[in-house]
Amino acid sequence: MGRVRMAFALCFLLLLMAPAASGSQIYGDYLETRSADVYAGACFANAEVGLVGDQAILAWRIQKGTWEGVPLDGLSVVGIVKAKATLGDPFHSPYPAKSVLVVDERATSEQRRALQDLARSMAGELLSDVVRVESAPIALELGEQHGSVKLTVGTLARIETRSIGNNDHLCGNEETYYPPLTPLDHAMPVYALANEFTGEGLGVVWSLRDKRSAFVGTFAR
Repeated sequence: MGRVRMAFALCFLLLLMAPAASGSQIYGDYLETRSADVYAGACFANAEVGLVGDQAILAWRIQKGTWEGVPLDGLSVVGIVKAKATLGDPFHSPYPAKSVLVVDERATSEQRRALQDLARSMAGELLSDVVRVESAPIALELGEQHGSVKLTVGTLARIETRSIGNNDHLCGNEETYYPPLTPLDHAMPVYALANEFTGEGLGVVWSLRDKRSAFVGTFAR
């Protein structure tokens, strides 16, 4: 196993072992994927900026905690975003952006409201214009291999990732070019085997494969 693979393995183990921040009200797992590479050399990133990267899926799975006094243990919420331009571009604003929120179908009406408020609080302006709210079964599964994550959001969206390995370095100057779109306790870039959205509300659907365009992480508030 090369140094890069070992480093990613160590980072992922730290993510899984990381305790919730002291005094946190709520904490859990996070997954994000974009339509542009987030782990790339500047030459690749510059070739994509302004052309792609205006789509994103953000998923939070609550391990334990409450939001606005409502218990959310084990529930999930997903935000699906279509922005005006490349998200994370430091020179041009990607806003306005519109989004679809999907809340866990197991949630009560009170929990659904809390999940929506939590997502908006975490993502800020990204989710300021929610055009559609849906309820669906949401499953976020961490695989046995580091960086291996699967997310299914009913029939609306799907993400599958793996770790970034030595063979994914195309120019040798790769770095985490874009940071995650939301504040996290820990995060690491991973390889998106699948990134799909087939729902309504955004005026666009997508099915992207094989990009260095995702993050796995943990959050605590």
